[in-house]
Amino acid sequence: MASATVGIIGGGIGGLAAALALLRRGLDVDVYEQAPELKEVGAGIQISSNGTRVLHALGLEQALAAVQVIPTRREIRHWRTGETWNWFELGAATAQRYGTPHIMLHRGDLLGVLADAVRQLKPNAIHLGKRCVGVRQTGEQVELRFDTGDVLKTAFLVGADGIHSKVREILFGLGRPEFTGCVAWRGLVPMSALSHGMVRMVGTNWLGPRGHVLHYPVRRGELMNFISIVERDDWQVESWTVAGTTAELAHDFRGWHPDVHAIVRKLDVPFKWALMVRGPMNSWTNGRITLLGDACHPTLPFLGQGAVMAIEDAYVVAACLQKYFSDPAAAFARYEQARRDRTAMVVRKSHENRKQAFSPALASEDEVSESVARDWQQVRRQERLDWLYAYDATSADV
Repeated sequence: MASATVGIIGGGIGGLAAALALLRRGLDVDVYEQAPELKEVGAGIQISSNGTRVLHALGLEQALAAVQVIPTRREIRHWRTGETWNWFELGAATAQRYGTPHIMLHRGDLLGVLADAVRQLKPNAIHLGKRCVGVRQTGEQVELRFDTGDVLKTAFLVGADGIHSKVREILFGLGRPEFTGCVAWRGLVPMSALSHGMVRMVGTNWLGPRGHVLHYPVRRGELMNFISIVERDDWQVESWTVAGTTAELAHDFRGWHPDVHAIVRKLDVPFKWALMVRGPMNSWTNGRITLLGDACHPTLPFLGQGAVMAIEDAYVVAACLQKYFSDPAAAFARYEQARRDRTAMVVRKSHENRKQAFSPALASEDEVSESVARDWQQVRRQERLDWLYAYDATSADV
């Protein structure tokens, strides 16, 4: 008889959210993470209401309150002049509209909240230094092989191992991502290092003709998260951990408003990576093995939904495994059915939003107001996103 445990490859946000969702449903879980310690890159993350709805349902509301920022609003600024437009209200307005707030976090803080909650339910659930190198299905079980030589067996396997997923490679081959022509930068600055006028609990999007900058507060407002995207074709390494220099970053955004460069100058080490696009998978399941999050539907950052989709996936796959544990085909078929169209739309819309983020009209001061009113006006933008934020993964039909 196979073990009744669900194995998860990957101890990131999606993997730990899945582990927590499964444990809360009374299912046994083991998480295998290749890194020697559990940590996330030094970067911020936004969780919109559709994501906090899931996190609160998993019992994390109080723990999140200790590390999160609930911003008052999102604003838009012109890349060169600094002209500012109010984009849409967040804070109480968002919580009232959708039932749960839009929050901003350090990725490491969110990972810590998830890990603590998992370990409260099963202290030894997370296994570090476990790099998966092989997966094989035999009858009623999945056999996992690790680079340490260990071979373990589990009833089901969830590949939550990100954009470079080993599980996806084993099941479906390497695949060929397409370079978008964009390079992203990220970094963090202590809020105390910035001028008083920049220390605000708002999210700011700087719009330019060939670039985009976003910054927002994280970790109770103690840090400012910085992320920028620029059109360039000379860097095609898809990794979050390659260090660049502030000089190179400043050059990418030469001519931009002094407030942007005030943040850039205070970054310790900025990191850069190439943005790649992959088409949605028609199916991401094989027998007793399935995928979630970036492993099956990696998403460009122009909609702010990459990690949120993994969190939604986690809740739904747990519900399906609980309901159909004795029938793997039914469990994962229902999971895919519940998630396929929504995640494909998010991938597609994220790609389409790149055109708005880099509007050529923003180069002309005469066309700026018209461009902002057309593409970013508050009411229209909010209405267009209701399908995204009002979705409730906790009541998905499985």
